[in-house]
Amino acid sequence: MRAQTRQGLRSSTRQQGGRRRRALPAAVAVAIGVMTLGALAPPAASAARPDAVQQSLNMLVRDDGMPAALASVQDRNGRIRTYTAGVGDLTTGSKVPRDGQVRIGSNTKAFTAVVVLQLVGEGKIGLDATVDTYLPGLVRGKGIDGRRITVRQLLQHTSGLPEYGIHVDDDEIRNRYFEPRELLDIALRYKADAAPGTTWGYSNTNYVLAGLIVQKVTGRPLAEEMDRRIIKRIGLRHTYFPTPGEMTIREPHPQGYHRNPADGPLRDFTEMDPSAGWAAGQLISTNSDLNRFFTALLAGRLLPAAQLAEMRTTVPAGTSGLRYGLGLTSRPLSCGGVYWGHGGDIAGYETRGGVTDDGRAANVAVTNIPTDEAATQHVKDAVDRALCG
Repeated sequence: MRAQTRQGLRSSTRQQGGRRRRALPAAVAVAIGVMTLGALAPPAASAARPDAVQQSLNMLVRDDGMPAALASVQDRNGRIRTYTAGVGDLTTGSKVPRDGQVRIGSNTKAFTAVVVLQLVGEGKIGLDATVDTYLPGLVRGKGIDGRRITVRQLLQHTSGLPEYGIHVDDDEIRNRYFEPRELLDIALRYKADAAPGTTWGYSNTNYVLAGLIVQKVTGRPLAEEMDRRIIKRIGLRHTYFPTPGEMTIREPHPQGYHRNPADGPLRDFTEMDPSAGWAAGQLISTNSDLNRFFTALLAGRLLPAAQLAEMRTTVPAGTSGLRYGLGLTSRPLSCGGVYWGHGGDIAGYETRGGVTDDGRAANVAVTNIPTDEAATQHVKDAVDRALCG
């Protein structure tokens, strides 16, 4: 997840600039080029692809200063390859865990959207019903009225609701537990960014409200619904919603690092309270589990056809060719066509990736949110190489 001006909680469509290049720690330089492969070795005819992916990860470490980069790539036949570069811990120089767990930030929005759309398919939520239908009187503010905002607008970021994340600093995000209603209250102190339905504008507030609607309709915590309806259903063995107060990552993982200001030193942000993300960005997962999730989603294993079609109905989101559906994005590929996914940032980690309609899947994670546009583009390029190689 990203807000517009803070690094801690940010959107998946950021445009930022201005980071000085920094010398790499010796441990990073030594570890560049580490790669692990899945159980199935790549056939000789496709040898160029792992080379291209590995080269991309090496560049992210060597040229962009990422402490570590990880990738998981699945071809049309379901064969999986995993890759690493850099070091898992700058202090100890330890190896990057193969397919290690990371905080996946705004990829959480795709999971939240799936739960909402499952409830739409069950007749329990209406996409074009208003927020007030489910949370009467809750959403009021300067130019803000829950009687005029629909569930569809929440999921597609066309509600005009202001972002809460830019009003909370990094250390508060790291150390404090937030109730979802607190996050909403922060946003409602500020005036609307736009009238509902008039323009696209990324706001984590939309997904906090979507999560509150899920809880109101089901009478159960969002985390339980997500676990029952998605995680257990498709066998995501390394994906979970951290419990209140849980600041560590459960399984092997690379350490996550954070710079604020953008030219400041790297700080270890691995341990943090992720509650400021909640329905918009709290999940922990792996690259391979994300590939499994988006593959199952696009294959129709999580949603009825009508709701999947709604999810894939997109609007333009910026000028880079990115389009936003209902918790799902499409991005053009250099080899033609698009891939579907989301992407996410939370202090310490950035994840990018998705799947194609013909079954290719790739996800890349780095252990520091890029602070200049060149590095951001290099992460996207790594995904493109993995899917087009």
